[in-house]
Amino acid sequence: MGQVATTRRAFLRGSALRVTQGYYPPGVTEESVRNCSGCAECEKACPTQVILMRDGVPTVDFGIGECTFCSKCSERCPERVFPPEPAVSFAHHAVIADSCLAVNFVDCQACRDVCPPAAIRFKPRLGGPFVPVLDTDSCTGCGACISVCPTRSITMTANTREVAHA
Repeated sequence: MGQVATTRRAFLRGSALRVTQGYYPPGVTEESVRNCSGCAECEKACPTQVILMRDGVPTVDFGIGECTFCSKCSERCPERVFPPEPAVSFAHHAVIADSCLAVNFVDCQACRDVCPPAAIRFKPRLGGPFVPVLDTDSCTGCGACISVCPTRSITMTANTREVAHA
């Protein structure tokens, strides 16, 4: 993500030139986060404690755990940072790297076992353990798979919409 805070409030608080790294909470966009006062109410409300304030901006750390889309962060926010309707997914999805244990012939299905929407499935492979297959359409980007991966082989990438040409 990486953006510069450009609101008057950010300028007066001395954070106008800070760049944040990470992912925003569900439904939060680069535009809506400009309304954030940095009160940290969303961080306090998060039951899984994955929301952290970084440079006065809420971000999600999937290394800690997953987002359950409970909307407690949105309910607690006094600003117009979150969308009016509760978000049910992020604008990103998981990606499984070649360093995955199962890809390298070591039996591991930790990511599949914790994936709430069952977006990670394992297909048989001749002569070795099953290999992961990710259904990007089903992936909500909740991050449950990231914190349990023993080799840190799972990351997130932005969802892209391909334009169909007629």
